[in-house]
Amino acid sequence: MNLTPLLLCICCCFTTSAYFFTSPHVWTKLILTHHWPSTFCSMEHCHPNISYWTVHGLWPDKGMDCNNSWHFNESLIEDLLPDMMKSWPDLLKPSTTSFWKYEWNKHGTCAARAQSLNSQHKYFSKALELYHKLDLDGVLRKFNIVPSKEYYSNEQLRWTCVDSLKFDDIEGAILKFYQVQPKIQCVQPGKGSQTQVLGQIEICFNPEFQLENCEKIEVDMAILGNSPKAAGFSVCDHTMPVYYPPLKRRTDV
Repeated sequence: MNLTPLLLCICCCFTTSAYFFTSPHVWTKLILTHHWPSTFCSMEHCHPNISYWTVHGLWPDKGMDCNNSWHFNESLIEDLLPDMMKSWPDLLKPSTTSFWKYEWNKHGTCAARAQSLNSQHKYFSKALELYHKLDLDGVLRKFNIVPSKEYYSNEQLRWTCVDSLKFDDIEGAILKFYQVQPKIQCVQPGKGSQTQVLGQIEICFNPEFQLENCEKIEVDMAILGNSPKAAGFSVCDHTMPVYYPPLKRRTDV
């Protein structure tokens, strides 16, 4: 009996399986990204009336735009919309669904390769579930990590923010409570400044939605075409003070 065709077939099957499991679209980690509205809007010129951390996105660590034919459909998450508008708001266009559409197209269609996230409703509801379960805003406050104080300067005729935090205090609070390493991102100081601005915090999960250490390097988002540096964020400098800006007042603009 000539076993060559059979062996070739088996080899072909193993090769195909190996290719599938090493495909760049097969993710191994989910990144729940929170952003601080005051920092985001200081860069994007929006005016949020939000003083808590909101969802930026739920991002698989590999792949983007995995299924361009799988279009976002607002009606499929109608029951989630009240929570979406509060917890995952579009800071630039609050009355639209464009932000959620973007996140679904770019990241949700890749996350959906897992059966637990294989629909729009599963994807968005899981992101909200993880966000509320973490309660990052509450945890930071528990450890007295709160926005910087501000006072009104008669000389400058404007609100001025004072004091700053140590990076290790912010990271230490998150490590102590969640027992995993976060990725904390800042806007780096401009010319003449020695203080970075707190902007974004990533908490990571494995495919079973258990907490997992995040990578500190920037390559994850670069692979996704979502480089924090391009968006104005980069991993915070451990040695530099951190400014945690309060809600901007209308008198500032």
